[in-house]
This record gives sequence, C-alpha cells and structure tokens, in this order.
Amino acid sequence: MLAGFLEAVFNGISIGAVLLIAALGLAIIFGLMGVINMAHGELMMFGAYTTFVVQNVCKQLGGVWFEIYIFLALIIAFIFTAAVGLILERGVIRYLYGRPLETLLATWGVSLIFQQFVRSVNWVLVICVCLFSLLFFGGLWILNSRTVGRVRNWIVAVIFLLSLGVTITTGNLLSQTYQLAVTQPWFGAQNVDVTAPTWLQAGMSLGGVQLPFARLFIIALTIICVAGIYLFLQRSSWGLRIRAVTQNRSMSACLGIPTQKVDAITFALGSGLAGVAGCAISLLGSVGPNTGQNYIIDTFMVVVVGGVGNLGGTIVAALGIGTANFLIGSGTLALLLSPVKPLADLFSFFATTSMAKVMVFALIIVFLQWKPGGIFPQKGRTVDV
Repeated sequence: MLAGFLEAVFNGISIGAVLLIAALGLAIIFGLMGVINMAHGELMMFGAYTTFVVQNVCKQLGGVWFEIYIFLALIIAFIFTAAVGLILERGVIRYLYGRPLETLLATWGVSLIFQQFVRSVNWVLVICVCLFSLLFFGGLWILNSRTVGRVRNWIVAVIFLLSLGVTITTGNLLSQTYQLAVTQPWFGAQNVDVTAPTWLQAGMSLGGVQLPFARLFIIALTIICVAGIYLFLQRSSWGLRIRAVTQNRSMSACLGIPTQKVDAITFALGSGLAGVAGCAISLLGSVGPNTGQNYIIDTFMVVVVGGVGNLGGTIVAALGIGTANFLIGSGTLALLLSPVKPLADLFSFFATTSMAKVMVFALIIVFLQWKPGGIFPQKGRTVDV
C-alpha cells in the first residue's frame, strides 16, 4: 500500500510539474499586465502539435534524429508559441489594457479561433493567411511612411478590403485547381499520438515504486524552467525592468523604462513557456484541438492560489493541486482511508478525474475565503489602492 501511495504521489507531482510550467508564464503575464489570457491553453496546444510535427520529421530522418527530437521540439515549440504570443499582444491585447472584461472576451474568442484553426488548417489556409498578412501589413507599413491626414482611416479600410478580396480569390483558385492536394486538413478534429524517444519509454523501480523516465524528464524540465525564469528575473537587465513594471508601471515609465516593450517581451516569454508545457503534455497522452482546455482552469487556479506574480507560491500551488487531483481521482485517498468508512465513502464518490477536479475546486474556494490573496499575497503600494 505504501508503494502504491508513493507512486500516486510521484504521478501527481509530474502532473503538477506540467501545471507549474504553464502557470509560470500565466503568472508572469497576469502579475505584470493584469491580463486574463483565455488563449493560454491553446498556446499549450500549439506546443503539443509542434512536438508532433517535429517528431514526424525526425522519424522520417531516422537514426539519432528520433532519439533527440524532444530537445529540438522544446526549442521550436518555445520559439513558435513565443512568436504567436508576441503577435497576439501586438495585434489584440495591446489595445485592451485596463479593460479586463474586454480582454477576457477577446482572448476567449482567440482561443476558439485557434482551436478551429488546428482542426481545419491546410495549405490553402496557410497560403491565404500569409498572403493577407503580406498585403495588409505591407500596405500599412507603406501608409505609415506617408502623411495622409484625415483620410487615413478610409485608406486603411480600402487596404483591408483589397487584401481580403485578393486573398479570397487566391484561395478559391487554389482550391479549384489543386482540390484535395492542398485542401486536405493537416491534423483534423481527431487526436494524434506522440511517440516518446526510446530512452523515455522505459522506467526504473525504486523501493517498489515505478518511476517512468518520461515523468522524470518532465520533472527535470520543470526544475530547469523554474531555475531559468528565476535567473532571468533576478539577474538580467530585462528581468529587472519586468519586476519594476510589475511593482509600479507609472514610475517605471517616468524613469525611462519602455513599458510597451516590456509588456511584449513578457507576453512572448509567458507564451513560450506555455509551448514548453505543451511539449511536456504530449509525453503524457494524445494531443487534440481541445488539449489546452483540459489544463487552463487548473493553471488559473495555480496562479490564484499561489499568489499573483509570486514564483514560490506558484510552485507550491502547482505541486499541491496536481498531487491532490491525482490522489483523489485515482482513488488512492479512498483506499488509504478505508478504515474510516465515512471518509472512504466520500473520497470513493470523487474517485474519478472529473469529480476530483470538483472537490479540489471546492477546497480552493474555501481556502480563498480564508486567504483571498493566495498563499503568498502580492505586496506593494498598488495592492491596497
């Protein structure tokens, strides 16, 4: 029984490690900008699909490429999701600062767009998106170099309509000319499986406890990410700027810190960490368009329970919530409390994945009534305003 309990705790810690990587980015974004990014789960999904694509490419290359593809996937997933996050911040969120309800609705809409994009993405869609971006943003770049006065908004509308018309026409021509050759979805709505490298498919036994190498890799990856974020925030010049803007945005701007650039870098960093979390998720199960939705609520709970913007609180909350979810959902607590029949019956009722989440959320609500600011509440002059 002890070995089973320790194995359940280990599995819970590995799940908490994934939540921690995702919550790191969300905590930085929420703590700095106060932005509730509902598309954070879809950024994790992008990281998971990036891992799937890199795996397929390396599998075709064969040899040592398949054994090291996970490291390539981590780098590419971080860069890709950071770029998507940067575009999202520049194109949508930057215009909604100080308006939390509008930001929440906008990012929720973006999350739905991302999900449908993954279901239906094909060569025609990719070509059309690139063509529209080239025409529209190229037109805006040319427009910004000219002085046009009051008719600027009308010119922007014309550029948008022309870009959209050319894009739709090109898409229709490609669809009619090549048909299924370019219109077949890359992924579709079904889940896809990611095969771990050979050296991650085995495991080891320690005191009767089975320790899969994939979960050990996720825990090690989490430790590296936490250490990297800590060193970046505490030892780099941009980390100093981020911490300054988090504490007092107005004063930081007065001192010459480019707050808009800090926001963009922070959002890109948080999005990149979501991509790394998605890469870790792909080692635990199949990947689908709704993958991010399975983790986003838990990730927000980690940020709130740990204390907004607090690294130590995020670590404690992520490991605690991940472990509690697994211990309750797997029935381990019900088995341990079998001598106490009322408690055993209670935890047996919640011994499923969905019901375990319900119980953990109820406990979190009770905890927040006691400590609304989380385990380590944020400190500073702006907190009491």
